[in-house]
Amino acid sequence: MTPESYDTDRNIRSTRAINIVSVIIPVVIAVLLAFPNKIDLGNWTKILPHIIGTVNTLTTFALISGLIFIRRGSIASHRAAMTTAFLLGIVFLFCYVAYHLSNPANKFGGEGTARYVYLAILFTHVLLSLVVLPFVLRAMYFAITGQFARHKRVVKFAFPIWLYVSASGVIVYLMLYHLFPVN
Repeated sequence: MTPESYDTDRNIRSTRAINIVSVIIPVVIAVLLAFPNKIDLGNWTKILPHIIGTVNTLTTFALISGLIFIRRGSIASHRAAMTTAFLLGIVFLFCYVAYHLSNPANKFGGEGTARYVYLAILFTHVLLSLVVLPFVLRAMYFAITGQFARHKRVVKFAFPIWLYVSASGVIVYLMLYHLFPVN
């Protein structure tokens, strides 16, 4: 096997794995959200929305830092910031699954214009969170494997979507739990 064919085979296998993960994660989350019976994991899960809000905030800062670092040419700092954002995404996913496995979805307490604004942000947040996953996984894969030209092409799409999903997650959290909580 030549090095070129090995790289092509590796890229094909990795693309297939990324596609599978990009389908499985949203399907599992959809099933989880639709599942009427929740599992009692304990009262500690009630704090998970606040942890998720914090994780989204930290992710937003890590993403913005990563952009600043790469624009300044600080590749090592960029790599650290983006790795942090990616790892925070994994923490988010575990917290999100644990919360929705054990708790019903929280209700929004706002009315009128606030409700429409909330629903618009929530809708775009959820829709784009489904879209961004394969882009982020590809961007990380290309960066890790040193395929920087491909990494840059994917990041043109991945970064703004990921930043929007992360920042809108913070806004959804603030609106749901702090600005318009159900009393």
